[in-house]
Amino acid sequence: MTVTRAALGLGSNLGDRLFHIERALATITATPGVTVVGVSPLIESVAVGGPDQPDYLNAVVVIDTLVSAEGLLALARRCEAQAQRLRDEQWGPRTLDVDVLAYGEMTSDDAELTLPHPRATQRAFVMLPWATVDPDFVVAGRAVAEWAEQLDDRGIRPMTDVAD
Repeated sequence: MTVTRAALGLGSNLGDRLFHIERALATITATPGVTVVGVSPLIESVAVGGPDQPDYLNAVVVIDTLVSAEGLLALARRCEAQAQRLRDEQWGPRTLDVDVLAYGEMTSDDAELTLPHPRATQRAFVMLPWATVDPDFVVAGRAVAEWAEQLDDRGIRPMTDVAD
C-alpha cells in the first residue's frame, strides 16, 4: 500500500470547543494506518458565511496515511458524531467540523468528498495554521505557504488570546 500525505481541518464553535478538538485529535491519532505528522497551533477565528454565530476554534492536522480518501471522510464523520454534531443548517454553528482538506494530489468533484476542499485556499483560518505544519504541501498547484501569504489574517487570533 502507498502512504499518502493528507490534511484535515478541525473547527468548533459550540460547547467545549477545545475538548471537541482534542477528542477528535485523539481519535485521529488512534486510527490504524494514520500517522500524525503535525498539528497546527490552535487559532480562534470569526465565523465565515452562514448565520450570526460564535467564533471558531480551528486547527489543521497533517497526516501520512494508508487509509483511503473515503476512509478519511468516514473518520471525519465519526469524529463529528462523537461530538454530537447536528447538521440542521448549512454553514451553521457546530460542535465539531472535520474537513478532508487534501489527499495527496488527488482531485475529486464528488459531492460528498470534493478534493482538494473547494474553499480551503480562500480561508485564512485553514491556510495560516496549515502553513505552520506543512508549508510545502501543494494544493491546486501552489504551496500552502504561497496561498497563506495572500490571505487577510484579520479575525484570526492565536490560542493564547482565546478565552473560553
